[in-house]
Amino acid sequence: MKKLTNIGIIGVLLAWVLVLGAIDANAQKKPVLRKKPVVKKPVPPPVPVFTVDAGTIIRARINSTINSKTAAVGNTFLSTVTEPVYSNGGVVVIPTGSIITGRVTNVKKAAKGGEPGQIDVSFVSVKLPNGRTRSINGSLTDLESGKTTTDNEGTASPGKMKNRKIIFIGGGAAGGAVLGAMVGGGKATAIGAVIGAGAGFLGEKLLKGNEAEVKSGTEFNVHLDQAIALPRFVEATP
Repeated sequence: MKKLTNIGIIGVLLAWVLVLGAIDANAQKKPVLRKKPVVKKPVPPPVPVFTVDAGTIIRARINSTINSKTAAVGNTFLSTVTEPVYSNGGVVVIPTGSIITGRVTNVKKAAKGGEPGQIDVSFVSVKLPNGRTRSINGSLTDLESGKTTTDNEGTASPGKMKNRKIIFIGGGAAGGAVLGAMVGGGKATAIGAVIGAGAGFLGEKLLKGNEAEVKSGTEFNVHLDQAIALPRFVEATP
């Protein structure tokens, strides 16, 4: 009888051990975390862009003076767009007041023998008043190349560029700079300076030529060498 009692006690103890073990195992289980549903943000529709063709002319005004005596290759300068630029569909993409960054690519100081100074430049980017910036590939050209024609739909298109490569060169007795054609001949066009009547006699061997100085406010044209694509210009939201 006593033996049966001991067996019963042992059974009860084993049962309690199993129950406590099951409770402890349940306590150690990590709670199941339900993942929050992923809410996808709506994708805004793509902004349409408009093409400005290669060969388009941009009228600009330089904001600071550059001089072949002090300029160095790699120097940058800023110019302000003075007339809006339209896409080939007649949409304004570069408004008046945009800023074009130019870079000096070659400099030749004035030398004895009447050799004038020269400054070769390129144009690398344009920043719109709303803050948008776009890289460009542009070169210098004269104001005559900016003449445009208008078709029946009111779309402006630039005239043909007479000289594909133009640089600033030193002026005559009155100083200043002129645009000199490097390729295709062409007659140099005076800008920002009055060329003295005696300019043709400054080539004497012992005389030093004039430095090329492009004064702040001088106007010229930028020829787009490659097409660019931009959205319709919209003013920045305050």
